[in-house]
Amino acid sequence: MPDQPFGLWPSPITPRGLADDLRLTDVQWDSDGRRIVWLEGRGARSVLVCADTHSGDAPRDLTPADLSVRGRVGYGGGDFCVGHGAVFFVEGGSGRIFRQPLSGGPASPVTPAFGGAAAPALSPDGRWLLYVHSDAGEDCLAVAPADGSQWPQRLVTGHDFFMQPCWHPAGDRVACVAWDFPNMPWDGTGLYVASLDLDGPAPVARDVSMLAGGPEVAIFQPAFSPDGRTLAYVSDESGWGQIYLRNLGDGSVHQLTDAEAEHAQPAWAQGMRTFTWGHDSARIYFLRNHGGVRHVMVQPVAGGPAQTLGVGEGYTWAEQPAASPTQDQLVGIASSSVTPARVVLADGTRTHILKRSSGELAPTELMVAAHPVSWPTAGDATAHGMLYLPPGYVPGQAGPRPPAIVRIHSGPTDQSKASYSAATQFFVTRGYAVLEVNYRGSTGYGRGYMLALRDSWGVCDVEDAVSAARYLGESGAADPARLVIYGSSAGGYTVLEALCRAPGTFRAGICLYGVSNLFALVADTHKFEARYLDLIVGPLPETAARYRERSPIFHADLIRDPVAIFQGAEDKVVPPAQAEEVVAALRRSGVPHTYQLYPGEGHGWRRPETIEAFYTAVEAFLRQHVLFA
Repeated sequence: MPDQPFGLWPSPITPRGLADDLRLTDVQWDSDGRRIVWLEGRGARSVLVCADTHSGDAPRDLTPADLSVRGRVGYGGGDFCVGHGAVFFVEGGSGRIFRQPLSGGPASPVTPAFGGAAAPALSPDGRWLLYVHSDAGEDCLAVAPADGSQWPQRLVTGHDFFMQPCWHPAGDRVACVAWDFPNMPWDGTGLYVASLDLDGPAPVARDVSMLAGGPEVAIFQPAFSPDGRTLAYVSDESGWGQIYLRNLGDGSVHQLTDAEAEHAQPAWAQGMRTFTWGHDSARIYFLRNHGGVRHVMVQPVAGGPAQTLGVGEGYTWAEQPAASPTQDQLVGIASSSVTPARVVLADGTRTHILKRSSGELAPTELMVAAHPVSWPTAGDATAHGMLYLPPGYVPGQAGPRPPAIVRIHSGPTDQSKASYSAATQFFVTRGYAVLEVNYRGSTGYGRGYMLALRDSWGVCDVEDAVSAARYLGESGAADPARLVIYGSSAGGYTVLEALCRAPGTFRAGICLYGVSNLFALVADTHKFEARYLDLIVGPLPETAARYRERSPIFHADLIRDPVAIFQGAEDKVVPPAQAEEVVAALRRSGVPHTYQLYPGEGHGWRRPETIEAFYTAVEAFLRQHVLFA
């Protein structure tokens, strides 16, 4: 350990360095099995990059500076698809889908500029583009000619939301997931299949039927096998997200996985994948999440045990797996709690790194791996989390204890896991302990644990954050007098509620675009979450008293601990007015606080200058109110 006090250690992870890191969000194959395309977030802009695995040429950008790739439905995602020598992507400014040849040349529009588009899927013959479309509060599955020669047509309607559309290899059927208010996609969804009439100028859906799911069963990611005989999907009907195989000939259903682990994830965005068919339909590659550690597995469809697929480098988290359509190769995004995200290609003998999200300049010995922990919380329940201790510190040893950050994820329905977190390593390498809390209601621990948040947002999350603080002190992991609670979005809400309900538990709070007024959240938020609070707080107007009781703005006068509040000026999910009401209350009460409003930012930071300014401000706030207080 360095000679300096905890919290003041010199760190190679600087605010400027964090601002330069890339975001890697998806990776896919072209249908020829040669070229791979991935999406890089570079500041406020996202760029598609292509690599030819056969030629050995250097990767090259596909999209020009004036076109930023970003899905426009809900929280985004489902930004592009690849096939027949082209990539089809959603342009973030206009919401149009463009076609970009992988061989080069200009991008050409496929759809007109109205509404939002996401999750494009190219038909097997390359003629048609299936996608999710949202306009004026109405969502549907739409279809358009891949060359943009005709106006798009509605294909499947009748539900509030759609996601994850896909084609049967014969091109005569499509499948998707759909659901209706007030459910969210992890609460209850349906798996739908539609037969297509292809005799007219555009495909027409016939015989739309629901094959699985329901109001209390969540379905995730339908995918037809390459031979067209089987439809795979994830269902949590058993209490865990398991993969099922439906024989399209006789309709029989077989459960492929049975481990008490998660094989899906909460669909906060479009285009998510947790499994992929092998090119010969004989095996499925899938991601298995056990307690926040997620490995790549492979299992024969005909039977036999699942095997862990070695992808090297000690990766403990994987995302967006995609199998080659022609050979036994798998590409995806991999990381660990000490390794920033990378695009990796596994071919059975070794793993090739195609892209790194950062320069990885910090020495490995200064980084800290996540350690899964559990502790008792209210009502004889158990809470879970990921603990990071400063390098060299052993709980219980003589001498000073480190200060600690209690991090609350930005769910409510989400999970802190053993993936790379730049924010966590920023703190740990400076001598802070960090406990990332997976309070009751988080995913990754079975459907029952997730449902614990029903009617209980503002209760379970707050109780588990407070019990996490107690656990840190009682276990010797941190100095109980120097604890900080930190969270963004829904996590920011928990920060504010914990400071109101348990003053003195934390030395300070850090709140990023946090919810302060539940009434305003219902009135102002976007369609995706418009009825979310019906399930985790209660329906209005029947439970209006509960909304008032659990809205920090109505009891912000109870806050006594210093607070730093950070907000995007263009946030449509939690508008700046929510932050500014809290700031006004803190000012009236004389509570030490700082408020930073970032122009040009929405619900999260994308601009390098914002990221650098944010981490600089956080470090200054902690020095003043925690380390030197």
